[in-house]
Amino acid sequence: MEHFAPHPSSQFEGYYSKFRLPSGASIALIVCTVPQAKKRPHMVSFSYVSKDSKHVFQRELWADHLQMVPHAHNAFDLRVPGIGNIKVHPDSTSEYTFDTDDFSFHGKTTTRTAWSEATETPESMLVYLPLPLHWHVQSLSSDCDFDLSIPSDPNLPSEDKKGTATVHQEKNWANSFPSAHIWVQARTPTTGICIAGGKILGMEAYLAGYRSSKPQYSMDWRPPLALRVAYLSPSMSVSQNWDERSFEMSLQTWTQKMVVKAQAPKGTFFSLSSPFADGHRENFLAQSFATTITVQIYEAGLLSGWQLKHEESFEHGSLEFGGGYYPPAGTDERSH
Repeated sequence: MEHFAPHPSSQFEGYYSKFRLPSGASIALIVCTVPQAKKRPHMVSFSYVSKDSKHVFQRELWADHLQMVPHAHNAFDLRVPGIGNIKVHPDSTSEYTFDTDDFSFHGKTTTRTAWSEATETPESMLVYLPLPLHWHVQSLSSDCDFDLSIPSDPNLPSEDKKGTATVHQEKNWANSFPSAHIWVQARTPTTGICIAGGKILGMEAYLAGYRSSKPQYSMDWRPPLALRVAYLSPSMSVSQNWDERSFEMSLQTWTQKMVVKAQAPKGTFFSLSSPFADGHRENFLAQSFATTITVQIYEAGLLSGWQLKHEESFEHGSLEFGGGYYPPAGTDERSH
């Protein structure tokens, strides 16, 4: 859990929670800080996206102060005066309390699904290296009792005003945000896929985890297998295509291969701000919660080629293009 707690020496830290509500709508809630920035140092971003992605309510709020208050046993508070706070308890449950004139959201998690039994974090031992960027998934899925109010939205589904949601929780901490990145995420009650990566240190590196209903097909991938230099790698191929709103990745060993394909319809993306040394810059990434994601697992024997052994598709998954993989980044042209 120490990976989820604040890292005071970092140049920026960002906490991301994606809630899936009873209607099928989603909420992306981000608390991000660039402590030394002189302009827009602290952000609270709240996006409510309907199941069909046709309706997006979004507020990005800029704060002058954000307090990270540590407690015993890796518990901590994220406090944004006048906007809200997140409390993380020693047992890893979390409480969300956000109240503004435009929206109100309260939530409390009751369960947690860790990254895996083998490691608490996608990076495994890489998390202890002085890399320029780190990514941690605190929970692949947690039940969360919530209540939500958006006064300006008379069509907010009644089931989204109060009930039980599921939430995916993660964070980044780093000295710099990647110049280009991709994020993929989807979850059913028992299975899921989660990928993050992009350009770092002049290379392309990814972290990926697939959780299958058949344990033999659950797997993690990380560098050096999930790494390529000058577009070359014996174990990874990857393609990002903003024009087609698609992403494809293949990762392999001598005997096993995972192929992931993600495709989102145009018009379903919403833009978000990203942290940089000088503060948060608007419209530097775009997300869609209407993504179809397919995972295929292949196996090969000593005398046989690749044979498809397992396949699973996810609907209403997430796909994010950021920085150099998102051509409208930093412009007035918005993804939607």
